[in-house]
Amino acid sequence: MVEKDPRKILLARRAEILDVMTSSTDDARPVELDQARVGRLSRMDALQGQAMAQETERRRKNELTRIDAALDRVDSGDYGYCVNCGEEISEKRLALDPSAPLCIDCASS
Repeated sequence: MVEKDPRKILLARRAEILDVMTSSTDDARPVELDQARVGRLSRMDALQGQAMAQETERRRKNELTRIDAALDRVDSGDYGYCVNCGEEISEKRLALDPSAPLCIDCASS
C-alpha cells in the first residue's frame, strides 16, 4: 500500500537523510597532505573522494531544506500548491518528489 500522508513521507525521508549524514561524516574530513606518509596519487584520490563527499553532503543539506519547507507548507495548508503560481502540483509529481515546491510549468521555465 502506498503512503498518502505527505507529513509521514517527508519525515521518513528526513530521518533517512539524517541517518546517512551521521554515518558518513568521516568521508568529508580533511585530507592529510603529509608527503612522507602518503603518495601523490593516493593524495589526489583522497582529495577527489573528499570533494565528492562534500558535494554529496551539500546536496543532502539542500534536500533537508526542501523537506523542511515542504513540512512548513503542510502545516500551513499550502502543501500541494505551487509556491510560484499557486496552481495545484500534480499527484504524480508529488509522488516522485514529495518536497517539490513548483508545478511542472513553473519548474520548466
